[in-house]
Amino acid sequence: MREPFKPAWWCRGPHMQTLWPYLFRRIPYIELKRERIELPDGDFLDLDWTVNNDGPIVLILHGLEGSSNSKYARGLLKAIHDHGWRGVVMHFRGCSGEPNRLPRSYHSGETGDLAQIVNLLRQREPETPLFAVGFSLGGNVLLKWLGEMGKQAPIDAGVAVSVPFLLAESAKRLEQGFSRLYQWGLMHSMRNSVAEKRKHMKLPLKIEKLATLRTFRDFDEHITAPLHGFSGADDYYERSSSRQFLREIQIPTLIVHSRDDPFMTGAILPQEGELSPAIALELHDGGGHVGFIQGTWPWRPEYWLEGRILRRLAALRQRPNAA
Repeated sequence: MREPFKPAWWCRGPHMQTLWPYLFRRIPYIELKRERIELPDGDFLDLDWTVNNDGPIVLILHGLEGSSNSKYARGLLKAIHDHGWRGVVMHFRGCSGEPNRLPRSYHSGETGDLAQIVNLLRQREPETPLFAVGFSLGGNVLLKWLGEMGKQAPIDAGVAVSVPFLLAESAKRLEQGFSRLYQWGLMHSMRNSVAEKRKHMKLPLKIEKLATLRTFRDFDEHITAPLHGFSGADDYYERSSSRQFLREIQIPTLIVHSRDDPFMTGAILPQEGELSPAIALELHDGGGHVGFIQGTWPWRPEYWLEGRILRRLAALRQRPNAA
């Protein structure tokens, strides 16, 4: 069942909804334990777990340059723990606090690492309910993987939030107006990550001066594409955008999105005919990008997403075949 969302009166507009948690939310405290997974190609992934010993598992995929320290991830981890379930953040390569070992890193269409982690969790506990939640880039990865897997996806349900369904359109949007601020901040972090990695290994890149990369398209053309086997940014965007995979999703999946998301335009939104029967798409008029802030007063904000996600997963656990 669709749940309504109404932005707090003191936190209206796409940018307030997007920036409020980043600027003013304290990182929710939750004890975490780290597990390092060695990968067949010689690289590694780090998982950060809550400390509950049993119960359903919720696998969280963070957004671009995110981690288990991201406030949206910490908030959901705490909500999961308080609910008596287990939460775990899968860090994409290079996002857990140290560079990964190989020249390649992660991107919006990389689903192989997610598949390995899900298979590992299933092998360990084949009877335990297993859910996945993806935010932004992580949501794109999750939806693409679910479409690739179809009926064979070995999880019980998924939730994707603020997904850039068409990567080229999203990149273009972030070059416009106030949204350039988000691009500036993320580009600063991404350039620093590449510069740090260059200290440890030689990267097969033609570009020398990273400071000349000002936009996502620049970065994807000169960094993402050559490191991950794409002919260029357009090839990467075309092959990695999740919208084309939505028809093939066969397990219950909730998508939560705001029409005023400053990271994208209405053009990226899938049409009804592109959605499989397993997908429930919740479009809200407000909420920004991974925002969705409610609450009567600014000193008592309510982070609606956390409750919405848990209620959805709890309902699907009771009715596993519900769409």
